[in-house]
Amino acid sequence: MSYMDSYKDWCTNQYFDESVRKELESIASNEKEIEDRFYKNLEFGTGGLRGVIGYGTNRMNIYTVRKATQGLANFIIKENAKDRGVAIAYDSRHMSPEFADEAALCLNANGIKAYVFPSLRPTPMLSFTVRELNCIAGIVVTASHNPPEYNGYKVYWEDGAQITAPKDKLIIDEVNNVTDYNLVKTMDKEEAVKAGLYNVIGSDIDDKYIAQLKKQVVNPDICKEVGKELKIVYTPLHGTGNLPARRILKEIGFENVYVVPEQELPNGDFPTVSYPNPEAAEAFELALKLAKEKDADVVLATDPDADRLGVYAKDSKTGEYMSFTGNMSGMLIAEYLLSQKKEKGLIPDNGALIKTIVSTNMADKVAAEYNIKLIEVLTGFKFIGEQIKLFEQNHTYEYMFGFEESYGCLVGTHARDKDAIVAVMCLCEAAAYYKKQGLTLWDQMLNIYEKYGYFREGLESITLKGVEGVAKIQAMLDELRQNPPKKIGNYDVLAVRDYLKDEITDTKTGTVTTTGLPKSNVLYYDLNDDAWCCARPSGTEPKVKFYIGVKGTSFEDANSKMENLKKSLMEIVNK
Repeated sequence: MSYMDSYKDWCTNQYFDESVRKELESIASNEKEIEDRFYKNLEFGTGGLRGVIGYGTNRMNIYTVRKATQGLANFIIKENAKDRGVAIAYDSRHMSPEFADEAALCLNANGIKAYVFPSLRPTPMLSFTVRELNCIAGIVVTASHNPPEYNGYKVYWEDGAQITAPKDKLIIDEVNNVTDYNLVKTMDKEEAVKAGLYNVIGSDIDDKYIAQLKKQVVNPDICKEVGKELKIVYTPLHGTGNLPARRILKEIGFENVYVVPEQELPNGDFPTVSYPNPEAAEAFELALKLAKEKDADVVLATDPDADRLGVYAKDSKTGEYMSFTGNMSGMLIAEYLLSQKKEKGLIPDNGALIKTIVSTNMADKVAAEYNIKLIEVLTGFKFIGEQIKLFEQNHTYEYMFGFEESYGCLVGTHARDKDAIVAVMCLCEAAAYYKKQGLTLWDQMLNIYEKYGYFREGLESITLKGVEGVAKIQAMLDELRQNPPKKIGNYDVLAVRDYLKDEITDTKTGTVTTTGLPKSNVLYYDLNDDAWCCARPSGTEPKVKFYIGVKGTSFEDANSKMENLKKSLMEIVNK
């Protein structure tokens, strides 16, 4: 069916309600818009759905959500697991409650129980809930840190992690096999409640989640002692983090937590930011203003679904608030936890630290310092969650910490996804510990750089929207794959990792070995002097991302090397 045929079907098919027809008739003269909405089905990838809200096969709406859920239900039934049920959570975005209910009622119509939160909750709490209630799967309705026009739908499996191989492909096949919207099931909510299929969950789960977070505190006495004076500014960026973050900080002893008032309440328009992403400096403008008024020690921001955390802390020499990258905050938490656990004799012989392939190589040095195993996985926190499952199944390693460069980490194994609430807790504990020593978190970060080397990382993205954009991104990666560079700027390419071909080629000897990781459209270049570059298409946005990493002798040296390497890589990509 062509995109125009699909458009006409949505305009006339009685399955779709009157609001659908009205919205679609309003674009009747805009063929480009019709094409973008209908040239494909919104892809259900290994991370679920994500797209712009609106009507059409390539949009997030109640019909595409139902269709995806019908596919998930079909798979659950094939697994003979319908009796275990599915947990569902949602964030503060437009249509999130509606999409959560549509998913629940589709499951219910297929005889599968749904356990639904009555109001917004962080993504990591959904991961925890799947495990706590022994559900077969979980759904969280969120578009994470995407702009306001987006929403999404992520699927988790029984271990609490997002779906991985081989089940990801099997579920995707089931979703793709649902081709007729008329055959997608749903039911009346009142009937679902009466039948015991639609179940509301809430405060008891919240309490159990907070209790698990408290178990990760290493120095509770210091939290209570220094918590009386440490000043914390926090913003949930109109999302889900406000209540759980404030609750955990209060319960472990932090008394001076100032929430940015303009960004405290949930709002799917995200009116104070153009892009609710704690990686962006803009997201911190109001928080930093409040921090200066309160003379705060640490400034924290979580994204709308509270799985990512951004950090600023004061430089004691200049009094300025300094920004941390995700790699920096990850390493700060790792160094704090591991150093304290070593001091207390709590590091096991089989401890492991997990990072993604595009995260800082400082992690390798930290793991070596504390004599624990360093494990690399593909980009996506689900692969870190998968490793925890394998540790438990195979009795190999004990999970100590996992992180990715995109501002996400997990302390503990209560969840199997990145958790910004536990990260808020750990960073505030670390801030209290170092404050007692006369150090700010920034001072400590500089100490870590002096200890391990000035590792610096950067990211350059090229956005290419629409049908043409997808083709251009693929052509760009094909060119790099077919003609790998031998030098990038001043650096020699020592090895080329092609994760799609599952090959690592030593450029000097020509020796080819396997990557040992699942196939993925990613190219990685190992360079001399601890430097590297990596190219991969985004899994959630129409972008191709180029990551780089260097090691310098100082901030200035590392920053100079990083900018030169980035410029050289872009010259190769754009030639």
